[in-house]
Amino acid sequence: MDVEDLIADFEFLDDWEDRYRHLIELGRALPPFPEAERTDANKVQGCASQVWLVCRRKTGPAGEVLEFEGDSDAHIVRGLVAVLLALTSGRTAQEILETDVLAIFRRIGLEGHLTPQRSNGLRSMVDRIRGYARAAHAAA
Repeated sequence: MDVEDLIADFEFLDDWEDRYRHLIELGRALPPFPEAERTDANKVQGCASQVWLVCRRKTGPAGEVLEFEGDSDAHIVRGLVAVLLALTSGRTAQEILETDVLAIFRRIGLEGHLTPQRSNGLRSMVDRIRGYARAAHAAA
Protein backbone atom coordinates (compact mmCIF):
# COMPACT_ATOMS: atom_id res chain seq x y z
CA MET A 1 0.00 0.00 0.00
CA ASP A 2 1.29 3.41 -0.97
CA VAL A 3 1.82 5.86 1.92
CA GLU A 4 -0.19 8.61 0.23
CA ASP A 5 -3.09 6.21 -0.43
CA LEU A 6 -3.04 5.14 3.21
CA ILE A 7 -3.11 8.77 4.37
CA ALA A 8 -5.89 9.63 1.89
CA ASP A 9 -8.01 6.69 3.10
CA PHE A 10 -7.84 7.93 6.70
CA GLU A 11 -8.30 11.59 5.78
CA PHE A 12 -11.46 10.67 3.86
CA LEU A 13 -13.02 9.34 7.09
CA ASP A 14 -14.20 12.27 9.22
CA ASP A 15 -15.62 10.33 12.14
CA TRP A 16 -13.32 8.63 14.65
CA GLU A 17 -15.61 5.62 14.86
CA ASP A 18 -15.13 5.17 11.10
CA ARG A 19 -11.36 5.54 11.42
CA TYR A 20 -11.24 2.91 14.16
CA ARG A 21 -13.40 0.58 12.07
CA HIS A 22 -11.05 1.11 9.12
CA LEU A 23 -8.06 0.41 11.36
CA ILE A 24 -9.66 -2.83 12.57
CA GLU A 25 -10.43 -3.85 8.97
CA LEU A 26 -6.79 -3.28 7.99
CA GLY A 27 -5.79 -5.55 10.87
CA ARG A 28 -8.21 -8.24 9.76
CA ALA A 29 -6.65 -8.14 6.30
CA LEU A 30 -3.21 -9.09 7.62
CA PRO A 31 -2.11 -12.53 6.48
CA PRO A 32 -2.23 -15.24 9.14
CA PHE A 33 0.76 -15.06 11.46
CA PRO A 34 2.58 -18.39 11.85
CA GLU A 35 2.03 -19.97 15.24
CA ALA A 36 5.72 -20.95 15.32
CA GLU A 37 6.66 -17.24 15.23
CA ARG A 38 4.71 -16.40 18.41
CA THR A 39 7.86 -16.60 20.51
CA ASP A 40 9.31 -14.43 23.25
CA ALA A 41 12.10 -13.40 20.87
CA ASN A 42 9.54 -11.99 18.42
CA LYS A 43 7.33 -10.42 21.08
CA VAL A 44 7.52 -6.63 21.29
CA GLN A 45 8.18 -5.47 24.83
CA GLY A 46 6.44 -2.31 26.00
CA CYS A 47 3.04 -3.17 24.54
CA ALA A 48 0.05 -3.72 26.81
CA SER A 49 -1.34 -6.14 24.22
CA GLN A 50 0.65 -9.03 22.88
CA VAL A 51 2.45 -8.03 19.67
CA TRP A 52 4.83 -10.09 17.59
CA LEU A 53 7.05 -8.80 14.77
CA VAL A 54 9.29 -10.81 12.45
CA CYS A 55 11.81 -9.36 10.00
CA ARG A 56 13.24 -11.11 6.96
CA ARG A 57 15.84 -9.75 4.59
CA LYS A 58 15.06 -10.26 0.92
CA THR A 59 17.03 -9.36 -2.17
CA GLY A 60 14.96 -7.53 -4.73
CA PRO A 61 15.65 -5.57 -7.92
CA ALA A 62 16.60 -2.49 -5.86
CA GLY A 63 18.86 -4.47 -3.54
CA GLU A 64 18.15 -5.78 -0.08
CA VAL A 65 14.79 -4.95 1.45
CA LEU A 66 13.27 -5.80 4.81
CA GLU A 67 9.97 -7.62 4.91
CA PHE A 68 7.93 -7.72 8.08
CA GLU A 69 5.16 -9.87 9.42
CA GLY A 70 3.26 -9.04 12.56
CA ASP A 71 0.25 -9.77 14.68
CA SER A 72 -1.48 -8.77 17.90
CA ASP A 73 -4.15 -10.25 20.12
CA ALA A 74 -6.02 -6.90 20.18
CA HIS A 75 -8.08 -5.68 17.20
CA ILE A 76 -7.01 -2.02 17.24
CA VAL A 77 -3.37 -2.89 17.85
CA ARG A 78 -3.51 -5.43 15.02
CA GLY A 79 -4.68 -2.54 12.84
CA LEU A 80 -1.75 -0.43 14.04
CA VAL A 81 0.54 -3.32 13.10
CA ALA A 82 -1.04 -3.42 9.63
CA VAL A 83 -0.45 0.31 9.09
CA LEU A 84 3.11 0.03 10.39
CA LEU A 85 3.85 -2.88 8.05
CA ALA A 86 2.34 -0.96 5.12
CA LEU A 87 4.73 1.90 5.87
CA THR A 88 7.87 -0.22 6.28
CA SER A 89 7.70 -3.70 4.77
CA GLY A 90 9.38 -4.17 1.41
CA ARG A 91 11.59 -1.11 1.82
CA THR A 92 15.34 -0.78 2.20
CA ALA A 93 16.88 -0.23 5.60
CA GLN A 94 17.81 3.30 4.52
CA GLU A 95 14.23 4.08 3.46
CA ILE A 96 12.90 2.82 6.79
CA LEU A 97 15.41 4.89 8.74
CA GLU A 98 14.52 7.99 6.71
CA THR A 99 10.76 7.56 7.25
CA ASP A 100 9.28 9.31 10.27
CA VAL A 101 6.58 6.73 10.91
CA LEU A 102 5.25 8.51 14.00
CA ALA A 103 4.83 11.71 11.98
CA ILE A 104 2.70 9.76 9.50
CA PHE A 105 0.59 8.39 12.36
CA ARG A 106 0.18 11.99 13.58
CA ARG A 107 -0.71 13.15 10.08
CA ILE A 108 -3.52 10.61 9.76
CA GLY A 109 -4.63 11.54 13.25
CA LEU A 110 -4.18 8.16 14.85
CA GLU A 111 -1.50 8.95 17.39
CA GLY A 112 -3.60 11.64 19.08
CA HIS A 113 -6.51 9.24 19.59
CA LEU A 114 -4.62 6.34 21.13
CA THR A 115 -4.54 5.65 24.83
CA PRO A 116 -1.16 6.32 26.47
CA GLN A 117 -0.57 2.55 26.68
CA ARG A 118 -1.27 2.09 22.96
CA SER A 119 0.94 5.08 22.11
CA ASN A 120 3.78 3.53 24.11
CA GLY A 121 3.19 0.21 22.38
CA LEU A 122 3.24 1.89 18.97
CA ARG A 123 6.58 3.53 19.83
CA SER A 124 7.91 0.14 20.94
CA MET A 125 6.87 -1.39 17.60
CA VAL A 126 8.48 1.48 15.67
CA ASP A 127 11.66 1.14 17.75
CA ARG A 128 11.81 -2.60 17.01
CA ILE A 129 11.46 -2.04 13.26
CA ARG A 130 14.02 0.77 13.29
CA GLY A 131 16.35 -1.54 15.22
CA TYR A 132 16.04 -4.17 12.51
CA ALA A 133 16.72 -1.45 9.90
CA ARG A 134 19.79 -0.15 11.77
CA ALA A 135 21.19 -3.68 12.04
CA ALA A 136 20.61 -4.33 8.32
CA HIS A 137 22.12 -0.97 7.40
CA ALA A 138 25.21 -1.66 9.53
CA ALA A 139 25.62 -5.10 7.95
CA ALA A 140 25.43 -3.72 4.40
